Amino acid sequence: MQRTTVLRRARPTPLKSLPALAGALAALLLPVAATAADPAPTTNSSTATTTTDEVLNTARGSVRSTAEWLARGVDSWFGDRPFKDGGQVSDGRLSLSLLHRQDEGSSINLRFNARFRLPNVEQRAYLFVGRDNPRELITDKPGALSRQQRLLTDTTADQRLLAGIGLALHDEVDLRLGFRGGLKPYAQARYRSFWQLGPRDLVDFRQTVFWTVADQFGSTTALSWEHAFSSTLAGRWLNATTITQAVRRFDWSSSLGAYKALGDQRLLSLEGLVSGQQGSGVTVGDYGLQAKWEQPIHQNWLLGEVLVGHFWPRKDVASERASVWAVGASVKMRF
Repeated sequence: MQRTTVLRRARPTPLKSLPALAGALAALLLPVAATAADPAPTTNSSTATTTTDEVLNTARGSVRSTAEWLARGVDSWFGDRPFKDGGQVSDGRLSLSLLHRQDEGSSINLRFNARFRLPNVEQRAYLFVGRDNPRELITDKPGALSRQQRLLTDTTADQRLLAGIGLALHDEVDLRLGFRGGLKPYAQARYRSFWQLGPRDLVDFRQTVFWTVADQFGSTTALSWEHAFSSTLAGRWLNATTITQAVRRFDWSSSLGAYKALGDQRLLSLEGLVSGQQGSGVTVGDYGLQAKWEQPIHQNWLLGEVLVGHFWPRKDVASERASVWAVGASVKMRF
């Protein structure tokens, strides 16, 4: 079973500043939008395509160069070994998304995540930098169950800068010590293991223990089962639950979905989603269905995504369960 057609995992990304990120992503989007809105005459189509390619490739190169500049600078704090001797920028992602949900309004989110291998630090140590929802990253909530993927809007206050040092042990254990907005410290330890139950079935288990000043100690358990119906069609059942010392109630969420790969990184999915909090009075807070289409916009590193969903949320015991529509669109750049 090809896991890449089912899971799109993202980890914490570097850039100099938020304006630099926004400018780089705007440079990526404007040529594509202009070409779609005002196609060039046939005689100039080759020139227009060349110009668009140059702008997009230059923007991507600028983002990666900025990431490497940051990695080299931090690595130099630990020694004199050149960054090119084993240094690496990986899992780099920059995304811009627009979400609208009838019961929550609209939001625009800019996210970036990446990790750096630093030659002057031990072989398995790495630096991570990102701007994302800190609650979801610290508790290690699976990306498929994040607020953005469930079409729940985030405000600017929900996004924070995060940075720190991580250490990977034996490909199964990952330790992190970092800071989120306002120099608030946190620590995280993750264990992850896969079990291949047969040629078509895969189980993914993840246990994360974390600590923050507000939550004290907490843990997140995530378990998924994937089944390949064919080489292009897969199903997945994903579950996650989180508990902390500060709030002794389980936050839980689950998704059951089908994923159809149509070639050239084109993916169509349909998911049923449900989430809630055990012991809060409203055990099932939100459930619904959503469809998602993803495909490349430019080469294999600039991707577009469109989501449509219908949900039935309930805020508290006294309120009636509502019926709301939600839509979303995003552009993702890998670097």
